[in-house]
Amino acid sequence: MLTTDYVLDEAITRIRYDSGYHQAMRFIDLVAQAERAGVLVRAPVTAAMFQASLSLFRQYATVTLSFTDCTSFVICEQCQIKEAFAFDQHFLLRGITLCASPAPG
Repeated sequence: MLTTDYVLDEAITRIRYDSGYHQAMRFIDLVAQAERAGVLVRAPVTAAMFQASLSLFRQYATVTLSFTDCTSFVICEQCQIKEAFAFDQHFLLRGITLCASPAPG
């Protein structure tokens, strides 16, 4: 599985707000464990990706997309990812299929 630092930032913040600091730290530990096991790859959003995301963000004035959504779309396009483990229906706008659970490795 692949994610970005922006997606992790959103997830950690949401977990902290909804479930507290200790649950957020548990999530951080689980992410680190998944990275060490090679199950998860964390891709940092580079300056070039940021600019591509900004360009994409500008195209959607009438659709309520987060900037993180746009960074996800950019990395999906760059890595030729056609399926996302996500609940956000906005992925469908970019032709990215949503799956209910991560694909088996």
